[in-house]
Amino acid sequence: MGTFFSYILLGLSLAAPIGPVNAAQLDRGIKGGFFPAWFVGLGAILADAIYMLVVYLGIVHVVEVPFVQTFLWLFGGFVLIYTGVESMVSAKEINTVHERNKEPLHKSFFAGFLMSITNPLTILFWLGIYGSVLAKTASTYGLQALIIYSGAIFIGLLSWDIAMAAVSSSFRKVLNKRLLTSISIISGLALIGFGIYFGLQGALLLIDS
Repeated sequence: MGTFFSYILLGLSLAAPIGPVNAAQLDRGIKGGFFPAWFVGLGAILADAIYMLVVYLGIVHVVEVPFVQTFLWLFGGFVLIYTGVESMVSAKEINTVHERNKEPLHKSFFAGFLMSITNPLTILFWLGIYGSVLAKTASTYGLQALIIYSGAIFIGLLSWDIAMAAVSSSFRKVLNKRLLTSISIISGLALIGFGIYFGLQGALLLIDS
């Protein structure tokens, strides 16, 4: 049981570092409430599941192709910059009354999925972390335990997703409009910053190739 909880903690540690998805969840929670923020995280978790499957099936060489890496860096940069600009433009629409900006949940879900699936850092994370977990668990405990412990990782990811959605959506209840707008703008700037970094990495790969 202790091992199971250690894998839940691994899932939490994978989700907790501040990154594009957390910034987007913060922005969606402030503007739309719990569910838009939660669905951003669910979209990211689906992307995580796909990369876990990629590692498990041993087809990681596909994402090691320079062209694929360049595309992911550049397209990921575009997605993040676009989302960041959109966040900043809509920051002025925040209000502190109970009415909330109603973004369709499928849009929030797709935004989270797109941000995570095109994030090369996510890919490297899963190759490094899950690749080693896969090798150790499969050799020590067998396939059944691998499935159970992979599920524990997702429990950790989902727990962080729910916590982020709850915290971000509660901000609008305790903060005034000026502070909420400031947080939304900072979230947008963070997304743009990540996007510029991704774009520069893609440009460097393009030049090197």
